[in-house]
Amino acid sequence: MTPRSVLNRSLLALAGLILLGGGLLILFAGLDLYRRRDLVPPVGWPLTVPVDVLLGSADRARWSSQGWWWWPAVIAALVLAALLALGWLLAQLSRRRPGFLPVGGSPPQEGVELRDRALSDAIATEAGVLPGVDHATVRITGRPAHHHTHVGLTLTPEGAPGATLGALCEGPLRTARRSTGLPDMPTEVRLHVARHKPHRAE
Repeated sequence: MTPRSVLNRSLLALAGLILLGGGLLILFAGLDLYRRRDLVPPVGWPLTVPVDVLLGSADRARWSSQGWWWWPAVIAALVLAALLALGWLLAQLSRRRPGFLPVGGSPPQEGVELRDRALSDAIATEAGVLPGVDHATVRITGRPAHHHTHVGLTLTPEGAPGATLGALCEGPLRTARRSTGLPDMPTEVRLHVARHKPHRAE
């Protein structure tokens, strides 16, 4: 797992927990569940009855008396948070796949390109028929000049990981490097083993 994916999952998990906690807090207060279920919320717990509000009149008066800088600071913080969230969202929506890859040596032939999906399908098809492989998936990410190949192999229970990796490098990956004309093709391979099917004795 890349550092970027770890960061993305951590941010999503944190945002999900915050939204879940806020939603449960509002739900419990709105449905008056504390009183109905005879639950005692902690001291100072916000939103315990349906008539409660997050920011009462006393709180608004106290924060307003802090000075002229308070509201501009709050607005600036909200704008900054919104911009950071928008930037993160746009980064997730940005294209992560190269689209087209050069073909035919170095330098590549002018006007000759290969779709990344076509190359990944070709690698997956060739890898799927290797000895000991039950299923193969391939995904290509990155930029055309610096792309990264992700290969997932599901081995049969009798498959040998070492022999399968050697066959993958000498077969499908070598063919892909020769087709694109790239001397180096960074590849990440993940191996899984297919589950044994239960045998029924008669």
